Amino acid sequence: MTDLLVPGKRVAWGPLLLALTSGVLLALSFPNPGISLLAWCALVPLFSAAKEATPARAAQLGFLAGLVAYLGILYWLNIVMVSYGKLPSALSALLYLVLAAYLALYPALVLWLARTGELGGISSLCSFPVLWVAAELMRSFLLTGFPWANLGYSQYRTLPLIQISDITGVYGVSFLVAFANLVFFRMWLWLRRSDAYYPVRSFLALLVLVAATLGYGFEALNRPEPGPLERVLLVQGNVPQQLKWDPAFAAASVDTYERLSRQECRTPGTLVVWPESALPFFLQSEPQYAARVQSLAAELKSCLVAGSPAFEREGELTRYLNSAFLIAPSGALAGRSDKQHLVPFGEYVPLKGLFPFVNKLVEGIGDFSPGRSLKPLDTEAGKIGVLVCFEGIFPEISRAYVRQGAGLLVNITNDAWFGRSSAPYQHLSMTVFRAVENRVPLVRAANTGISAIIDSKGHVRGMTQLFQEATLAGQVRRGTGGSFYSRHGDLFALACLATSLGGILSLWYRGRKKISANA
Repeated sequence: MTDLLVPGKRVAWGPLLLALTSGVLLALSFPNPGISLLAWCALVPLFSAAKEATPARAAQLGFLAGLVAYLGILYWLNIVMVSYGKLPSALSALLYLVLAAYLALYPALVLWLARTGELGGISSLCSFPVLWVAAELMRSFLLTGFPWANLGYSQYRTLPLIQISDITGVYGVSFLVAFANLVFFRMWLWLRRSDAYYPVRSFLALLVLVAATLGYGFEALNRPEPGPLERVLLVQGNVPQQLKWDPAFAAASVDTYERLSRQECRTPGTLVVWPESALPFFLQSEPQYAARVQSLAAELKSCLVAGSPAFEREGELTRYLNSAFLIAPSGALAGRSDKQHLVPFGEYVPLKGLFPFVNKLVEGIGDFSPGRSLKPLDTEAGKIGVLVCFEGIFPEISRAYVRQGAGLLVNITNDAWFGRSSAPYQHLSMTVFRAVENRVPLVRAANTGISAIIDSKGHVRGMTQLFQEATLAGQVRRGTGGSFYSRHGDLFALACLATSLGGILSLWYRGRKKISANA
């Protein structure tokens, strides 16, 4: 946006308004309101704005669109930072703006590279969707990774469309939607008679891709699920966040989960799941509470998964962990799964010496360390992979569990931090893809909601309301984890990244060659 700062330079407001419109449409594509159809045309105004732009100007417009989109999608961060992090509103707004600006760098980079390639003779129809997927993959890993609101996630309710995720992961859906945006833009140009390009071939290519995707999707939805049935019971205690870590309220929390479990668990052999930190104390050092929970599992004759912090002694050092404990139907402690991917500034403060003002964000839940190993828990019905909190948004973690034999994914979380915002719905939408990618069901127990049962095809078989004390019972059919994605991972996204790097090197080489020829 540097041209806005040049004295006497006339500002072209039209392209800026078009880029802003794309940002708004992108934000509306995700929950809530989750108008998924908008994602298919959200980028058309941005393409129109950048059509005749220089690469640098295209990057500026891409940044503006991305900034507006992420400000709209992630507005709930202010609830977390002000209500629970106790940060001043001004500082919260600044950090929120910084994160949105960082995320907006990715669409800016994509627009810059696509426009540069176009000027170098590479069609944006070929480059843009590939670059978009490559950028999403990089965003999933750089700076600990934050793959929130990848473009494909906007389509989580369109089940025939997302079945290709068992081959390509969510990135295949992102690719298709990005490609469709470019085709619709070219069709719009042709209809306005502002471009001599006749978009028949690109439109036919889109039709073939969509038809093939939907054909595969309907076939996948009609496949029988071969695995055995398992009963599950998800318990949503609705414990207020301001009371959750109050020691005086610990007994009441346990009482709530015991009562709801006894009321609804009527069949032995049920997998009972309590949310993240349902036990707001160290189960290892609270024998009285541990005995109550263990005797409950024995009484119900069922496996019980309960979230609780844990600790490990290493000489004089103590490591604190965000964990899930498995209690067998006999009442014995049968295993523990430790969270691997921690929330920066939520469960630990990276570069703590540089961010002393952020210490209050982790107050109440401690400064955690990541678990040392990732392994499924063994229940009577088979192995389960436990995803603690936002581990459900990282596909590589779910895949690792399934690769080790987990036939069921269990997501325990506490989304009370987000209040009555869009965040719990956005969080849920991403876990739908984890089930489809690996062809295993996923059950989700959340302290204040949304708790849900999702089958291996992405159907949400049941879900609770926010901020209600509730239980959710159902049956899931265990998966075998034999999908292409489970076996091979993000090959599609990695191919897009490799292709993008190859294109960049080609453009650089041609540029160097041209300079040498003119010298």
